[in-house]
This record gives sequence, structure tokens and C-alpha cells, in this order.
Amino acid sequence: EVQLVESGGGLVQAGGSLRLSCAASGFTFHYYSIAWFRQAPGKEREGVSCISSTDGSTYYADSVKGRFTISIDNAKNTVYLQMNSLKPEDTAVYYCAAETGGWETPLKGTDFGSWGQGTQVTVSS
Repeated sequence: EVQLVESGGGLVQAGGSLRLSCAASGFTFHYYSIAWFRQAPGKEREGVSCISSTDGSTYYADSVKGRFTISIDNAKNTVYLQMNSLKPEDTAVYYCAAETGGWETPLKGTDFGSWGQGTQVTVSS
């Protein structure tokens, strides 16, 4: 069974930074995509970033381009989301999601079959 565990969330002031981690286990297929979604109260779920385990290709939503960076450490089976210049509107529960194969844009939550439990990110003004 695929397991995803997020960590690194917390409370930070606007303009600050956080790094989220997603530790994955249980995958037996070599080609997969790992994405970060976020869900804020009163807002639609938003796919913020995605990365390929094979060629390292990435995707960023317009809302986070230039501020967030996704990376992968295949040896550690871990995906990171470095979040800089955080804004109050970034406040949300951030979820790690994974699926075999590639992805379509904009990212669709229904395309991803494995999900972590989420980690809260709160950005104060």
C-alpha cells in the first residue's frame, strides 16, 4: 500500500519561508508523479505543484510561480516544496498526492490515487 506522509507545516509571518516534505513508501512502479495540493476554507482545492520521478519535469500554478520550488530526492523517496515569500492567501492545509504516470494541467485531484493526511500552513499578516 502506498503511503505518503507530509511534514514541515506551521505558522509563519508574511514574507517568511517554510519547507514541506512528503515521504513516500510502498510504490513499486518507477514512473510516477508527486504533487502538492492545498485546501483553504471557502476555496476550491488547488494543485500548486507537481514533479516527475523520472525526468524531473515540474509544474507550478501561476499563484506560486517564482515563490515555490518543488524538488525530489529519489534516494530518500521524498519530495520537497520550498515556499518563499509566503502570503496570507497561502494559508491552507497542504496535501501530498501521487499517481503513476504523468499529469495534466491544471492539476486535478481526481487524477491522483494516493494522498497524505495533510499539514497545516498558516501565514499571518
